[in-house]
Amino acid sequence: MKNLFRVFCFESGNYFKSKSYMLSTILICVLAIVVISLPGLLKGSSDKGEGEKADNVIAETIAICDPSNIVSDELISSYGKAEIKRLPSADEVKAAVESEETAAGFVIHSTHEYDYYVYNKSIMEDTQEIFSELMSTAAKMKYCEEHQLNYDEMVKLDEKNIVCHEKILGKDSTSNYWYSYVLVILVFMVIVMYGMMIATSVANEKSNRTVELLVTSTPSSSLLFGKVFAGAAAILFQLGLIFTSLLGAYHFNKDTLGDMLGVIFDIPTDVLVTFAVFGLGGFLIYAFMYGALGGLVSKIEDLNKSAGTAQMLVMIIYFLVLFQMQEPDGIIMKVLSFLPVSSYSAMFIRIAMGTVATWEIILSAVILYASVIGMGFIAAKMFRNSTLRYGNPIKITNALKSFSK
Repeated sequence: MKNLFRVFCFESGNYFKSKSYMLSTILICVLAIVVISLPGLLKGSSDKGEGEKADNVIAETIAICDPSNIVSDELISSYGKAEIKRLPSADEVKAAVESEETAAGFVIHSTHEYDYYVYNKSIMEDTQEIFSELMSTAAKMKYCEEHQLNYDEMVKLDEKNIVCHEKILGKDSTSNYWYSYVLVILVFMVIVMYGMMIATSVANEKSNRTVELLVTSTPSSSLLFGKVFAGAAAILFQLGLIFTSLLGAYHFNKDTLGDMLGVIFDIPTDVLVTFAVFGLGGFLIYAFMYGALGGLVSKIEDLNKSAGTAQMLVMIIYFLVLFQMQEPDGIIMKVLSFLPVSSYSAMFIRIAMGTVATWEIILSAVILYASVIGMGFIAAKMFRNSTLRYGNPIKITNALKSFSK
């Protein structure tokens, strides 16, 4: 235990003394706060200038060819202040737009059909959508006029709000989908990124023969367990700061953001706790796997080939869970929630979006952490048996066969 603690402190120190690690953590936190706060700041600035804001929701100048007088100037003005140029032909409208005399041009053929001319269309261009809405209003007015109907009464009827009092007795899978989706991606990225860091550290020590000195004073199991636990501590520290920054910025700006980000950040406590418990277990089981695979190579160049087994398994689980998110109570998701290599993401998806009994959560957690302990001892044995073996990468089958020796 003393050796394990010493290795843990040393490896943790490598993380926290690393400028890239600390800098990336601080930058991500600052960026998270800025990104979450930005919509509120923009909204505040737009509210301040609301009185001075131009009402040109269509365009500053528009050319219109409307032989049947379907759209009146008054109707256009109700959608924004614009200089209107009435032209007798479509060619003149096109020429006015080409010469940039007007910002947009419209040739109206009927109450439900028109041509829209614009010289350069920007990404944020919405003139066409606004004029289509205007044309829809004009068509309704024309219909009311022809059939002697009161347009104002029809508008009031059309605007009559239907009130629905939604009573969800179970879980709202629609609103829970997005934060579940984000958490699946997050745990996948953490496992791949930190798992490869652990594998690289193990392979690097073996490549430069540092491990030969370490095993003379420290048991190989303590070396591997220390690396894995240090990686877990680094993750908890980094993700803790990032989550605190995100949630703090969200709750601080909640009034200005409204429901904009609520689908992601209004995460129930039980889901967060489950994510922490199962996410940590999932990381540990794969971290031990990556560490063992890192010990099978003598050169850093061979690491990707050796670690490919773990990478492939993580990818398969990742896509399986994503594809089954819309059926959290399906048989595939239920099976995945009990397998130790997939329960780290499948179980909290079931808790967030489906129906799961308390005994299922406890059983899945017990299986996961029992598997973590088992994988830890298997990885330590593989690491010990491959520590002083150099040359070509050791095959996993050969490494497992050495258990019986």
